[in-house]
Amino acid sequence: MASNKPIFFFLLLLFLSLKLQSSSSQTWVKAGHWISSSSLPVSDINSALFTHLFASSAFINKTSYQLFINSSGEQSFSNVTSIVKLKNPSITTILSIWVARSESTTFSLIVNETSRRKSFIESSVKTARLYGFHGLNLYGFQPTNGTSLGTFLDEWRAEVASESRNTGKTRLLLTISTGRFPIVNSVNYPIESAKRNLDWVNILAYDYYEPRLDRFTGFHAALFDPLGRANTDDRIKEWLKRGFPADKLVLGLPYHGYAWALVNGSDSGINTAAFGPYLTGDGSVGYSLIKFLIRKFGYDVGAVYNSTYVVHYWKLGRSSWINFDDVEAIKAKVSYAKVKGLLGYNAFQIANDDNWVLSHAAYAIGTTQPKKHQLLVIVLVTVSAMVLLITALVYYLQHKIFKSQGLLGALKMSVSLIRTKISGERKHENGDPNLQAFTFATIKAATNNFSNENKLGEGGYGPVYKGELLNGQEIAVKRLSRSSNQGLEEFKNEVNLTTKLQYVNLVRVLGICTENEEKMLVYEFMLNKSLDFYLYDPFKRHLLDWRKRVSIIEGVTQGLLYLQEYSNYTIIHRDIKASNILLDSEMNPKISDFGMAKFFKKDELEANTNRIVGTYGYVPPEYVKKGIYSTKYDVYSFGVLLLQIISGKRNSNLYGCHENLKLLEYVSIEAMVSM
Repeated sequence: MASNKPIFFFLLLLFLSLKLQSSSSQTWVKAGHWISSSSLPVSDINSALFTHLFASSAFINKTSYQLFINSSGEQSFSNVTSIVKLKNPSITTILSIWVARSESTTFSLIVNETSRRKSFIESSVKTARLYGFHGLNLYGFQPTNGTSLGTFLDEWRAEVASESRNTGKTRLLLTISTGRFPIVNSVNYPIESAKRNLDWVNILAYDYYEPRLDRFTGFHAALFDPLGRANTDDRIKEWLKRGFPADKLVLGLPYHGYAWALVNGSDSGINTAAFGPYLTGDGSVGYSLIKFLIRKFGYDVGAVYNSTYVVHYWKLGRSSWINFDDVEAIKAKVSYAKVKGLLGYNAFQIANDDNWVLSHAAYAIGTTQPKKHQLLVIVLVTVSAMVLLITALVYYLQHKIFKSQGLLGALKMSVSLIRTKISGERKHENGDPNLQAFTFATIKAATNNFSNENKLGEGGYGPVYKGELLNGQEIAVKRLSRSSNQGLEEFKNEVNLTTKLQYVNLVRVLGICTENEEKMLVYEFMLNKSLDFYLYDPFKRHLLDWRKRVSIIEGVTQGLLYLQEYSNYTIIHRDIKASNILLDSEMNPKISDFGMAKFFKKDELEANTNRIVGTYGYVPPEYVKKGIYSTKYDVYSFGVLLLQIISGKRNSNLYGCHENLKLLEYVSIEAMVSM
């Protein structure tokens, strides 16, 4: 009976992993908000880009307090679910109820009186079922003094649960959409009731500044604001501070912007004086129209992306200023939602999209990065496989070796195998450090005669080529340029240091080639190029989730610790930067390029030099002023690199409100402001 326990454990783990995997596809919400009166027919909705679709709007009868749908939209609503399921059978549709502005007074009357609550709640459930929706959403309500919103939510949830039990149908989802903080005019949202009863809260992260209300330009959907003006990050933090779980918050994405009529045509920035709205009555402009205007009247001058606020803006002639979200902002906001652990995003309104450009961008980011439960699936499957493997091994030992040699003989054999393996590993790790001398013919054949197709890049030393040896091993070849002034010195330096350095987080030099007056270094090939290839690319940066960034930081830290503490010498690299951090096939970081490195004996602390080397922005001030270098040099460079890994910002660009601050200055000011 005992022998069946590992098999049972394996099957249990496999079952749990499959259950998690089957439930993972709908975990993250990728929603869109569609208004029935918009120019977008239901049949034209690309529902494959969404997990949930909010259909707007249902209204409240001011006499009966029951829910109804206008006769003009009844036909559209009756077919919404069946039509969008043609392109995406798994999509969930939610009926959105308009309770903002003029309807807020009526809804306040409902939540404060028992019979009115009952009438509304029962009619909302019936209406959702009648039109085939899977959930209900309250759009835009803000609690006021004396409202019993918490009681309303308790009763609403109780009704949908009861209806589900009585009919056998899946319970309706319940959500609300709000654009405010969890406290409005000293009135709190009922946080505990919302946590118990709602599936999630949609944060309407836009319309912070509008030209019909504000006589100055403003970013209507800024993700951040270093000066503390209205921004999404502050709203999210406040919800979390009040105890509302992050995994019940869904971030709103605006597919519209606002146009201001400028007082002074020469001004074009934020907080610029404005007369009011431009182009439309309230200044709101759909994304597709904005892109049309840019194409028609931009004269090759596109919109400006401000990464500090995560917004785009564009000046139309000299008369107006338009603020909106383009692809970069949408991607950054979806990435933000994932990093914060939010439940997903909700795009408002999808009819404003331009050939589904924004929706494709959001969906791509929303589906790339692995989620925690997906990692758990991987772990469970791996553990299951290990259990099965161990079980098979034990079975083999019990029935083969133990029977033929007895227990003592089996143990001796196991110890002998382990000793042999350890011995082999030590021999590999501590083998002869001398470099292999490659012939010129070997390198020439490996790089296809140094063809441009094999060229990976070029630096001050010379070009770098990808190659493949006859045994199939991939290599990288750095070839000294004959016009290089400092390449020969770097070549000698790197060859000298390579005999002293062997570590997992350092790029390994395999050998050299000095035939035909060549000076070539042969390295192990790094499949995923260098760190800067991902950090600063607007698309590839999303491949570096926070787990991966932390792993890279840890790997670089281990490499520097080895250079400064654990090797036989104290090594100062003197050129730690993103382009010198290479990534292997599993995205593990390795420090490369030791051409400018210096080494000390363990009792030496610093030295002077008349030759200043390194990369601008990574070099510590005392080194530039006095020529003194020590282990602190690499620590300073690593600090700069750390900021870049966290922020994804280049050290050479300018930041801040006026875009006049270098990265270190900008971070220092941000730190002081947040204190």
